[in-house]
Amino acid sequence: MSLSTKWLFWFAGIGVYVMFMGGIFYFSSSRFDFDEQLKQEAIDMVRNYAPTLIKGLTRNYRAITLDEFDVITRIAKDERVASLVYFNQYGDVRWFKDPSKIRLPFDEFAKQWPPPTNVIDEAYQSKTPKVRAVPNQPFYEIAIPLAVRGEIKGIVDMQISRQGVDNIISQKMSRYALGAGVVLFILGCTLYFFMYHFVINPLLDLRDAIEAISFKNLEVRVQARKDEIGEIASVLQGFLQKVKAELVNAQMREKQRGVAEQRWWQSILTTIVAKSHYAIVVDEDNTVLYTNFPIRNAATPGAKLHLLDVLDNQQQDVLRLVGVALDRPNQVVEADTVFRQEPCHVRAVHLEEEGELRRTLILFEPKKSAVGYSV
Repeated sequence: MSLSTKWLFWFAGIGVYVMFMGGIFYFSSSRFDFDEQLKQEAIDMVRNYAPTLIKGLTRNYRAITLDEFDVITRIAKDERVASLVYFNQYGDVRWFKDPSKIRLPFDEFAKQWPPPTNVIDEAYQSKTPKVRAVPNQPFYEIAIPLAVRGEIKGIVDMQISRQGVDNIISQKMSRYALGAGVVLFILGCTLYFFMYHFVINPLLDLRDAIEAISFKNLEVRVQARKDEIGEIASVLQGFLQKVKAELVNAQMREKQRGVAEQRWWQSILTTIVAKSHYAIVVDEDNTVLYTNFPIRNAATPGAKLHLLDVLDNQQQDVLRLVGVALDRPNQVVEADTVFRQEPCHVRAVHLEEEGELRRTLILFEPKKSAVGYSV
């Protein structure tokens, strides 16, 4: 999975999570604010008409006056008011939507229309407005006492619907989801452009530059940058310079070791091999390392030659002998062959030590020569 795809999934996941958590917080705060506003508006609505209601209760506690009736009906017609009961100071029903229930004592009324909560008792005892949520219903029951100098003259009990609040909250949540989605999209596009331009593209350029590295130059060719990617390219370039220096040193050591080994073989073979004999030293790949005779088919001085480039038409005998010597390390194997157009007795020994270089010595002894040899 590419870095951009991972970033897209990460951003989408985090964005949706933040939007969801923000929606929960926004919904909770909005619900609380609108609920409190609904409660306060219902209480203020009754308080605005409280002087008229108290005046009517004071004049005649038994029968409702025309002013009271006009106020109560006006409150009851409010679209938020689902139900309203108006009691006097003795608990008798002063107004209800069913005229037959007017003047009923509170106990008899409660038997026919049980109050959903005990908010009326709480308001009567505390002499302050009380609000309770109706269980399992979208209503608040609000009891507002009408008092004069601490003496309760009556109580207005209302059930306020929350449907309007729910509709307003639904509209606000829809606008929130739309706005949050637009903000998330704009922010995502902006961040993705930044990431693609300043992170992904430079990384792709660095990748191409690394793929273009060759052993000839060992250089990272990228545009200089003053950021983390530029630091990575700089560190990589420094590492390649160290590798290049190590390769040069290794080549020099290999060359020096080859020269030293060639001198070593030269001194050994000059000492133990007769001048009339032909000696060839090859490595594990049958590359010729040293001969005690000139090679006519050498292309250039110092060029590497294979054993096949030195042998004549009877090379198969020698190759088989070398193969046998490889299977029998540190043992001398012998055979007869023709080398340089003269019969020879050939001996081969494969010198092998654990952890050391492997070399094979091939010695051709012309049969006409009386000089002996032992290994």
